[in-house]
Amino acid sequence: GAGGFSSAVGEMGEKVGACVQLDQAPLKYDGLSYTEIWISEAQERMVLAVPPQNINKLRAMCEAEDVEMCDLGQFGWNNDGPEGHDPTLVLKYGDTEVGRLSMRLMHDGIPMPTREAVWGSSHQGTDTTQTLDGSMARSLDPSEALKALLAHPNIASKHWIIKQYDHEVQGGSVIKPLVGLAQDGPSDASVVRPKLGSNRGVAVGCGLAPHLAEKATESGWATDGDSYWATLAAMDEAVRNVVCAGADPQRIAVLDNFCWPSCDDPKQLGALVRAAEACYDGAMAYRTPFVSGKDSLNNQFTTESGDVITIPQTLLITAMGIVPNVTKCRTMDAKQAGNVLLIVGSTTDAMGGSHLIQIRNPKSEIQNQTIPRVDLTTGPLHAKVIAELLTAGHIASIHDCSDGGLLVAAAEMAFAGRVGLDLDLEGVPSDRALAPAAACFAETPSRYLLEVSPSQLDAVVRVLRDAGVAHGQIGTFAEHDHLTVRTPDQGRIMEASLDELREAWMQPLDW
Repeated sequence: GAGGFSSAVGEMGEKVGACVQLDQAPLKYDGLSYTEIWISEAQERMVLAVPPQNINKLRAMCEAEDVEMCDLGQFGWNNDGPEGHDPTLVLKYGDTEVGRLSMRLMHDGIPMPTREAVWGSSHQGTDTTQTLDGSMARSLDPSEALKALLAHPNIASKHWIIKQYDHEVQGGSVIKPLVGLAQDGPSDASVVRPKLGSNRGVAVGCGLAPHLAEKATESGWATDGDSYWATLAAMDEAVRNVVCAGADPQRIAVLDNFCWPSCDDPKQLGALVRAAEACYDGAMAYRTPFVSGKDSLNNQFTTESGDVITIPQTLLITAMGIVPNVTKCRTMDAKQAGNVLLIVGSTTDAMGGSHLIQIRNPKSEIQNQTIPRVDLTTGPLHAKVIAELLTAGHIASIHDCSDGGLLVAAAEMAFAGRVGLDLDLEGVPSDRALAPAAACFAETPSRYLLEVSPSQLDAVVRVLRDAGVAHGQIGTFAEHDHLTVRTPDQGRIMEASLDELREAWMQPLDW
C-alpha cells in the first residue's frame, strides 16, 4: 500500500525494531535501486510477521497456491547505547548497510501537526417535517417516479461495466453480479468457492450512502445530513448485502475506502472524524472488524476564479463474509407465482437524502426531510434472524431494500425473475401512518424483502415474531407480467409492465 515496505515495516516494528534485507525482495523488472525497492508502492503485496518455526509452513502454502514469497529479514533489532534499549530500523542491500533510523525518532521524535476539526449544532440539522394536505401527498405519480428511479445512475443497471470482466473464479462462482432468468437482475453480493472441493464460500458486497452526508438538498431545504449516519448506513447496507447472499453475520469483516475533500478545511475534517466515530460504533455493534482500507483525503479543485469544487464526503464499505454452505445461497430474482412477498423491518417516513428527493422537487409531496438513521440494535438483530431463515431453507429469494426504497427493490425482484407482482402497501409495518410516497420510496435502513412459498410462510412469520422483528406481508407474486400497487385508501395507484420497468433500469448503460 501507501509507502510500500517502508510504511508497513515502520508501523509493525515500532516497539521492537527491524532489519530488512532489501536485495531479497522479488522485482517486477531489473535495475531498481535499494531506495526504489524500499519505497515502491507496487500493489497486491503484504508484509507478515511470522515466527521462525512457521516459515517453512508458510512457504509451502505459498508454493501450493503459486504465490511469491520472500524472507525480508527479522523484527527485533536494537542499538544498545547509554540510554539502553533503542528499537532501530536497519536497511541492508547485500552486505552494505544503506539505512539506519531510530524507531523512537520515527514515531515520537518529529513534531506532529495539530489540525482543527469543527462539528457543531449548525451541522446537525433541524427537524423539517412538513404537514401537507392530501392533494399534495397524492400528486406523486408512483409509476413515473419508479421508472425515473430505476434509471437513476446510482440504481440503474451497471451491466455494460460488469460484462467487461470475467465472473468465473476457476469455475467456483456461486452468485455472480447479475442474476435471474436472463442474468439481468442486480445481485446483492457475489459468492465464490475458493476451494472447489468444499461447499464453504466467501461473499463480497458493498455499501455506500454519501447522499446522507449532504447538509441540504439542491432545492435548499435543510436536512440533518451527517457523515456519521451516512457511514452507518453504508455499513448496514454492506452487511445486508452479504447476509442476503448467505454470509454468516458472525463471520463478516469489512474494509473502508474514504474519498474526502481537503481535510485542511476544519468542517471537512470534522465530518471525517464523525465518519471515523461511526466506523467504530458500527464495527462494535455488528461485530465486523475493519481488516484493511484506503483513503484519499484531498479530492477538490480550485478554479482560476477561486471557486472550490469538492466531491461529496464518501465512504465505501466493503463486507466479506464466510458462507457456511453455498447450497443454502439464494438470489434476488423472484422464483414462482403464488409465493408471497414479506418486508422485514419497520419503515419510517424520514426521506432526507433519498433518491426520490434527488429526482423531484421535494416541496410537492415529501413530508419529512430528515435522514433515516441506523438503529445499532435492530440492524444486527435483523441480520441474525435473516441468516437463520436462510440456513433453515425457508426463503425462495431475498433482496436488500436500500437505494430507491421498497418499490424499486420489489420491481427488481419481479423483472429479474419474470414473475408478476401485486403489492399492497397496507402491509408495510411502521410506527405511524405512511403517505404512499414514503411507503414506496423511503430508504429506511436494515430492511429486507423475502419471497416465501405459502408452505413456509407460517414458519417464517413465527421466527420473525419470536425474535421481535417488525415484518409484514406486502404482496403476492402472480402469473401476469405486471407490477401493481394498492393502498388502503386509494385502491390501485399503479400498474406497469415488467418489460418497461426492466427497460428503464437497463437503458442508461445499454450501450
